[in-house]
Amino acid sequence: MTILITGATGTVSTAVLRSLSNKQDLRVLVRDPSKAPSDVEVVVGDLDQPKTLVEAFRGVETLWLLTAMGPQAPHASMNAVWAAREAGVNHVVRMSAIGAGHDAPTRNGRLHALSDNELKASGLEWTIVKPAFFMQNLFGSVNGDTMYGMLGGEGRVGLIDVRDIGDFGAAVLTDPKAHAGRTYTITGPESISLHTAAASLGASYQPVSEQAAFDAMIGAGMREWDAAVSLEYGRAYSAGWGDYTTPDFAEVVGRPARSFAEFAKDHESSLRAS
Repeated sequence: MTILITGATGTVSTAVLRSLSNKQDLRVLVRDPSKAPSDVEVVVGDLDQPKTLVEAFRGVETLWLLTAMGPQAPHASMNAVWAAREAGVNHVVRMSAIGAGHDAPTRNGRLHALSDNELKASGLEWTIVKPAFFMQNLFGSVNGDTMYGMLGGEGRVGLIDVRDIGDFGAAVLTDPKAHAGRTYTITGPESISLHTAAASLGASYQPVSEQAAFDAMIGAGMREWDAAVSLEYGRAYSAGWGDYTTPDFAEVVGRPARSFAEFAKDHESSLRAS
């Protein structure tokens, strides 16, 4: 069974590949082969360019479909689903977004809802994975004894470690029939505030203004659309929109997801600004 991984050079798909590292018949889709991971079959293609996809998808049984955040995401997802049908792919495992829906408080969530529904109507076997806020989003947020972030008040979130998203994705990809027609929302084992997260590092938490957060993201090279949508998520989380956990991760993987304390122990140096 050949598994094709899209977004292969990004954080999440890299974690999925790592979790699949002892599996055979892995293929990755990349735009630049010089950036492709080693020890897997590499095909060159671009989800924004439909003509590059059908042959790249040929012979694939299961597709891990991850599209970059942005207003073009439904276009990329649409191209991938169409190419999968044309190439004879059997099952698509699609990474969506936490709370994706037509009434989601973020543009990203509303766009993902369009693509989720398109996949469900495609005639292909499908599984949809909706991960919570990534713990890795907090890298570089601690300066001295203060953690800075854009969640206000006591907003609590069921943070998840990207390594666990990788393990979850690998579990579904290696046994897709068991997960056909399922939508999973995966969270960490606890819903915590950033005050609690900071305290676990011996720090205090300081919310920053939306303008300061926006300016910092733009200064770090983020696109304006992505930065604005990140603020939409910040408002939603601050209002309690992400304050829950689900049993989905443990039920599929067979162990609890990593806690923030475990994550912080493993990544303390990355959490601190250089």
